[in-house]
Amino acid sequence: MAAYDKADLERRMAGAVESLKHDLGGLRTGRASTALLDPVTVEVYGSHMPLNQVATVSVPEPRMLSVQVWDKTNVGPVEKAIRSAGLGLNPINDGLTLRLPIPDLTEERRKELAKLANQYAEKARIAVRNVRRDGMDSLKTDEKKGVFSEDERKRHETEVQKLTDATIVDLDAAAAAKEKEILGK
Repeated sequence: MAAYDKADLERRMAGAVESLKHDLGGLRTGRASTALLDPVTVEVYGSHMPLNQVATVSVPEPRMLSVQVWDKTNVGPVEKAIRSAGLGLNPINDGLTLRLPIPDLTEERRKELAKLANQYAEKARIAVRNVRRDGMDSLKTDEKKGVFSEDERKRHETEVQKLTDATIVDLDAAAAAKEKEILGK
């Protein structure tokens, strides 16, 4: 077990927040966003590649995405990948360009997306708690090795707990903002 490293704990907790924001960015809210297609991978050239490595994604209108495929032979696989990504999007093929109209969300779909946003947030909270546990364990180990006195360990544990609490507040705020955006309230 590594020695207590506050900067490492901060970095890992910040990573959990960034990961949550990235996951939430992929949730559809009824408005077009290039982040919507981030999770899409396309099977081309014998391997799976992120969509942004075979095409340019843009937002020409608020409720429309445009996917400009660079290689004509990849238009079919890109269209198939978007259809099968579970995003509820139906590409319209215009040669090298795929147009993706963003349909209105049904109330049921909005609730599903809000639930998914909360699942992402819970996954991030668990990650933060795991980082906290690692930090507490390394503090106890350092105290046994004589690096810290008991008082110093307790002071550092308080720091770790404050960092954890602040990070969870950030996670909850990001999830609440996304839920509000999805439900249109």
